[in-house]
Amino acid sequence: MTGIAIEVDGTSVHVPEGASLLTAVRAAGVELPALCSDDRLSPAGSCRTCLVRADGRIAAACVTPSSPGARIKTTTDDLVRLRRDAVKIIVSALPPEALAEGNPSELAHACESLGIAPETAQSTGGRGRDDSHPYIHLDRDLCIACGRCVRMCSEVQGTFALTLVGRGGDTVVAPGTGGPWAASDCVACGGCVDTCPTGAIIQPGPARGITSGVGPAAARTRTTCGYCGVGCALDVVTQNGEVAAVLPARDGPVNHGHACVKGRFSHGFRTSPERLTRPLLRRGGTLEPAGWDEALAHVARGLRAAVDAGGPDAVAAISSARATNEDNYLVQKFMRVVIGTNNVDNCSRLCHSPSAAGLTASFGLSGGTDSFDDVERADCLLVVGANPVEAHPVVGARLLNRVLHGAKLVVADPRAVGLALHADVHLRPRPGTNVALFHGLAHILLAERLADEEFLRARATGLPELTQLLADYPPDRVADITGVPAPDLVAAARLYGRAERPAIVYGLGVTEHLHGTDGVRSLANLAILRGAVGTDRGYGVNPLRGQNNVQGASDMGALPDLLPGYGKVTDPAVRSRAERVWGVTVPARPGLRIPDMFAAARAGDLRALWVIGEDVCATDPDASHVAQALDACPLVVCNELFLSETARHADVVLPVASWLEKDGTFVNFDRRFQRVRPAVPPPGETRTDFDIVRALAKAMGVDLGCATPADALAECARLAPVFAGLSHDRLDHEGAVPWPCPDPDRPGEAKLYLERFATPDGLAHLAATPYLPPGEEPDDSYPLVLVTGRRWAHYNSGSMTRRGGNLALDPVDFLDLHPDDAARYEVRGGEQVTVESRHGRARLIARVSEQTAPGQVFCSFHFPASGINRLTSDHADTVTSCPEYKVTAVRVAPP
Repeated sequence: MTGIAIEVDGTSVHVPEGASLLTAVRAAGVELPALCSDDRLSPAGSCRTCLVRADGRIAAACVTPSSPGARIKTTTDDLVRLRRDAVKIIVSALPPEALAEGNPSELAHACESLGIAPETAQSTGGRGRDDSHPYIHLDRDLCIACGRCVRMCSEVQGTFALTLVGRGGDTVVAPGTGGPWAASDCVACGGCVDTCPTGAIIQPGPARGITSGVGPAAARTRTTCGYCGVGCALDVVTQNGEVAAVLPARDGPVNHGHACVKGRFSHGFRTSPERLTRPLLRRGGTLEPAGWDEALAHVARGLRAAVDAGGPDAVAAISSARATNEDNYLVQKFMRVVIGTNNVDNCSRLCHSPSAAGLTASFGLSGGTDSFDDVERADCLLVVGANPVEAHPVVGARLLNRVLHGAKLVVADPRAVGLALHADVHLRPRPGTNVALFHGLAHILLAERLADEEFLRARATGLPELTQLLADYPPDRVADITGVPAPDLVAAARLYGRAERPAIVYGLGVTEHLHGTDGVRSLANLAILRGAVGTDRGYGVNPLRGQNNVQGASDMGALPDLLPGYGKVTDPAVRSRAERVWGVTVPARPGLRIPDMFAAARAGDLRALWVIGEDVCATDPDASHVAQALDACPLVVCNELFLSETARHADVVLPVASWLEKDGTFVNFDRRFQRVRPAVPPPGETRTDFDIVRALAKAMGVDLGCATPADALAECARLAPVFAGLSHDRLDHEGAVPWPCPDPDRPGEAKLYLERFATPDGLAHLAATPYLPPGEEPDDSYPLVLVTGRRWAHYNSGSMTRRGGNLALDPVDFLDLHPDDAARYEVRGGEQVTVESRHGRARLIARVSEQTAPGQVFCSFHFPASGINRLTSDHADTVTSCPEYKVTAVRVAPP
């Protein structure tokens, strides 16, 4: 065995070198109170409740490192007395409720094990409560100033929202801002609730006690979060068929016991009175409740009529990045097998389709190149066009933790938010100038001989062409294009170029542009030049995915030109493999992309559209034209949780199960397949998307097979070689498996391209793509540039997060603008303003800060009623049709 040997009460144990005595004691199965200790945090040694004798010397076990051959005693009478006295002193300052019968806290458990009577707690209290926050309540009378919550907030979450105030026995935890908890910098990750040993900080409601891990017995279901693409493992605790609490899994492969406000607390939508529980059928212009048989029969007749009138290509489906892999697999199979068309797409079209195209062109596969575990080991992080602190909080916290422990950080983002506040160099390019920025960095790498010449000779192609292009992108010219000072550009390139193990992490600020694919490819150039991809000298290029299964929806073939596993529909060998599995002929012509579907509907060519789990009227660009397309289409079917704006335009609305009620798998942002399990039954007559697709196929006289989600993944594994080693059974045993995984007896490939790249020639391809301007430019009429993105408390169109306590944390949508612009356009913070573009108008609440640069404004898309996507244009990436959400010329005025 590895590590060092320690003797604890006569029992020999092995612990890692440098481990504390407390780790050794627990390895021996000995229970000690340790009220200031949490193994996720740095040790404090302040409570003195974990005293042991080490080689004859009394020591606090949590802060004393183990040494080889040490002999530890824990059970002698004097040690037990010392520990009991230490706990009694702590308890004596607390009110009786601290040890009331049924109290599930760690402190109460310690008192019970030490024989400390409840009457020991005799304080009259009086320090007050703070119940201002919807998810976290503080009882100051129960606080013992152990500091665990403060360290959790700073060391794990990286928010630094909590502090200890007061002196001596009056010391208590408090929000660092000094006001009520709800008005503080807290982002409601729940870590303070999990670590509090006394119940001073709790989650109100039925979750109280459950969160401590020692509360009343309840059913627990391990699943994967259904919000962003991080893929946090969660334990859903249920009582009487309802969700009592959602807890981050301590052994979660990505989150390691951490969570964010959405995964942890935002499950109130499930029981919202607005939840759809019966099918709705449009009769006489009004959506009315209907039975399932009637609704499915109506859809089946409409699909047949569409095919009869316009052929199979008159039908299209928009599958869902919120649905499981198995749902998406079955949807694309339905379209190809039942309808006979490739007209299927998913919302990756609107976010990361440039990632798929760009990464495939550069390296051969459409996913990120490395696991996040490896990225976290990088000594230099280049974070581009992403705000993970808000959009992917668990990733943001882990990256920040790495930076606080010494990694260098370069952030490229127009706004001064999140990780940018901790960056060694913050590059603030003008929106739409990414390609020039990346070329400027690449120019410096070559000019200062920071490129890996051996790697470039052996494993890359395209260097002469790129070198010739980069001659036109010296720092001064790039500064003129991007607005980034040349010295900052040089400093950033040197940090990335001189690092031993650099990594690139990027988001939608790279992809959602007119030339988003060029942006991905020119960003990938940096990793290739450094030899930091497919080697042990770096951790590649890694996109952060916005929705829980946006990677998996594409993996499963919910795309108009690709089958499951990314085989091209135009490739006869790929089609033949699918035809052997499905038993039908697969159409060879690529289908319609989402924007093309809407155009075809407006032109009268698309006669039936099935929209699954997407509120396209709220999230797609140029929203007015989207609504026109839905109104023009003779049959619109919508699978939804709520009566969204899209559902209001539908002819049939089918109520579906949420992620808490489903069986299947998701794929997270670093290509890990993980299980999704139903923790509670869906409400009313709601059905899963999987069951709906099967039932609709049956109504059309076709048996799709795949009786269960497990069967669907197994069939996908037969069809797609990159998934051949995956199954529900394997995931149930192993927890998470990355793709490619072609063999059930071998692990998946967490780090790609160690031997060769997946391109036809086995080489990484450098891209010599010139900088081209964005689709829109500000002018005298529209002088500001609008950028849209996410905020920490909400998710996408807000259909789930606006139906719960998150609305109290972030109740309205703001337009952030610089003080100079606020003064110029006579806008005051807190007032409603009108925002106009060349395409539409929206109304928002102004918020003035220096987070945005002069000439730029920012807002989220979480509040559809604001009309944000009425502003955005129909400009789209020239390769993939991804909309240019990040550059819209606007003007701002009082209402």
